[in-house]
Formats: sequence, structure tokens, C-alpha cells
Amino acid sequence: MKIGRKQALITHPIARWNVHTASHLCPYGLWSGQAGNVLASVYWLQQVRPAQRTGIEEKYSGMQLSSTDTGSKRPFHPISDRVGVYVCGVTPYDTTHVGHLFTFATYDTIVRLLRLLGHRVVYVQNVTDVDDDMMRKARELGTTWDKLAEDQVSQLRSDMHALNIAMPDFFPRASEQIDLIIEMTKRLVAHGWAYTANGNVYYEARKDPEFGPPSDLKSYGDMLVLANERGNTPTDPNKRDPLDFILWQSSLPDEPSWESPWGRGRPGWHIECSAMNYRYLGPTVDIHGGGYDLVFPHHPAERVQSERFTGIKPFVRFWCHVGMVRLSGEKMSKSLGNLVLARDLVKEWSPNAIRLALANHHYREAWDWEAADLPLMTEIDQQFGAALQRSGDTSSGCPLSGSPMLRAEILAALEDDVNTPLAIVKLRALAAAILAAPVSADVRSAQEDLRSLAGVIGLRYPGPPGA
Repeated sequence: MKIGRKQALITHPIARWNVHTASHLCPYGLWSGQAGNVLASVYWLQQVRPAQRTGIEEKYSGMQLSSTDTGSKRPFHPISDRVGVYVCGVTPYDTTHVGHLFTFATYDTIVRLLRLLGHRVVYVQNVTDVDDDMMRKARELGTTWDKLAEDQVSQLRSDMHALNIAMPDFFPRASEQIDLIIEMTKRLVAHGWAYTANGNVYYEARKDPEFGPPSDLKSYGDMLVLANERGNTPTDPNKRDPLDFILWQSSLPDEPSWESPWGRGRPGWHIECSAMNYRYLGPTVDIHGGGYDLVFPHHPAERVQSERFTGIKPFVRFWCHVGMVRLSGEKMSKSLGNLVLARDLVKEWSPNAIRLALANHHYREAWDWEAADLPLMTEIDQQFGAALQRSGDTSSGCPLSGSPMLRAEILAALEDDVNTPLAIVKLRALAAAILAAPVSADVRSAQEDLRSLAGVIGLRYPGPPGA
């Protein structure tokens, strides 16, 4: 059942990047009052309605992306004048390990590429600061959940800055979304998709025939097995079915809690991301990502509850999941004690070498972290740096032959489902051509291409000689 347009105008807050006159207002709060409704109307008409039109002219950038739900690659067509990108971020209790870095560096590259191609991007990355793992870790450390989150987010920001991973446009926390989460949960209950039991609210997954994608799981048994491996509690006595997932839960005495129609409690994991997607990007998101372990059950849960809340499909146009990074064949995790942390890596290796080591794997690839790769990445970084510092005859009027073709090949690799390994090969060819050019060649244009396109994969170099 679709929400009415009047309801949408009231409940969908405008973000400060949409209406300049609202820039002083907090993007986290629901809008109320006449002025808020007027501004929200502008947002809805300019940003949300175009995604619902049929036959709208789409802009093709030349970029192609694979989408997990279809398993195939197709042209990326923005359907409005901005591209909405959402990435499931950290549960901040073990930041920042190489698995995190691979996801965030990947999306840093995707956003940089989209902007290089001329798109206006709104990039949202959440922080899951209200979660069972946060409560467990806070108890273990003898601290509070919010203090733990603050310390870990500060570390994350420091690590991102050190590795030239740009922070998102919006970096919201789950704890800031309670009002919208409650509203969404109420509507799901009212429409029969969710039910209440002893202060908890559950989504009735088995009742919804569309629960499953973007994963390719079809059988109930397969879904339940994987859900149980990834945090589901099948023995919860309040559930009608073991696969049902929680939208709202009563809190233990030492846990955060908020007033709700079902008593004091806190949100479940999946609904937090639905709320942040809707609040900052509207009912349809162009590109949604996160680690491959979110393909089930997190993203199927997020998808169905979002589409049942808004009545608008699709919730996501491209699901771009990032492969898992292993160490000695095992997934990196705090519980296994096998984390490779960013703050340790940067003590020994340059940020560029680390970024190259990450970009040397396609984002959809699962791979093993090997510290032995870093010396080669350092050599590549030094090659790029030498090419950028090389001087040429600026008065000759003879630009480097072949540079435009190499630039086109680098861009083609990046536009082809963000093929960063191939882009690195082509960047190396461009750097080699600059270094091998005769003294009489003017290499400045080629150097500008090398600097700007290496920048798409997050490499940072000083300006031109004498700049």
C-alpha cells in the first residue's frame, strides 16, 4: 500500500543539500510546521518524484555496474539530477580493519568516478551504534555503548583521513533515527507486515513472498540456516516463525532505550538502515553497497520493509556488494582475533601503497590479504611519483604521443564495473610512457591525466614541479 503524497511531504525531511535556504536546519529531525512542509514539498518534487515516473529520460554516463540481484552487468543510468549512494558502514567496536578499508576504499573510488563523470552524488554511510554487538562489547570493556561508539568513530575518521578515503556527505548514526524508525514500524504493523509480542515488534518474513532478493536464496531452509549464522535468534519465544526479524525490541536495564508505542526499547538492526536510506535519499536509492556478508539477511530485510513502508519499487536500482577479505583463508573478524588494522598498516607503509594493494583486487572479488604484496605496491607508487615529477620541454609544443589513448583506456577500465586492477595496469603504462618520453616532449598533459586518474583510486601526490 502506497503512502499518500501528503504523508510523504510531512514525513520525508529535506536534506540541507537540496534547498540552500534550509542549510541551517538539522537534517536529522522530522520536519513539522508550515515552513517545513513547504521545504519538504520542494524536496519531494525535485528529488523523489522523478524516480517514480515511467518513461523518464535517463542519462547514460558510459559506466556499467554489476548488480547482485541480477548477477549481471548493465549500463548505469541516473534517473534524476543526482545519484544517491548508500553504504552500510561500521558497527563501531572493531574499527578499522582491512575488510572495512576494502569496502570504504571501493566506494570512495565509485563516488570519485561518478563525480569525475559529471554526476552530482549524495553519498550516505551509516554508523550502526545501536546493536547487540555494541552492547556486548561495551559490557566487556566496562564502558557505555555511546562512549564506545564515539571512540571508535573517532578512530575511523582518523584512519579514513590517513588513507585519503573521503568521508561521505552524510554520516548518520542509528541512534539519531528513532523517530522515523518508530513511524516506519507503526506503519508496517498497521499494514499487516509486522506484529507485536511482549514489547517487541517483528517483521513476518515468511508471509512476504518477495523476501529474499538481492540474494539468490529460494528455499526457506537455506534462508534460515544462513540467517542463523548471521545473528538471527530462531529460538526467540515471541516469534511466530524462526525467520521473522526484529524491528523493535525491549531493552535490558543497561541498554539504551526510547519510548515507543510498545514500551521502552531500541530498534532492530535492519530497520535502522531503512530509516537512514529514506531520510537522506528517499524511497529509491541508485547504488547500495556493503560487504558481501550483507547479501542475506540484512539487505533482503532492508529491501522488503522499505518497499512495504513506501509502496514504491525498486528500493535499490544497483546492489553492489564488496567481496570479503580473508587472512589465511578465514574472514577477518574480532572474534577470530585475526584483524589487520589500518592504524598499524600506516606505521609501516605509505597510504598510496595501501590504497594500491586494495585497488589491485576487483571490488566483487573475495581475496586474501597478503602483506608481501606491499613492496610491489610501493614500487608502483614510486613509479607514479617519478613520472609526475619528471620535467619536459614545455615550449616544444610536442605533447606526449599516445597519452590521450591511454587516458581513454584507463577511464574505460574504471567505467567497466570499476575494474581497478586493469586501471592500475593502464596507469602504469601511462607512467612508463612519461618516463620514457624524449626530453623534447611536453609531458604536462599526460602528467595531469596520471594525477587525476590515479586520484580516482585514492592516490595522492604533490602538485606539478614548481607549482
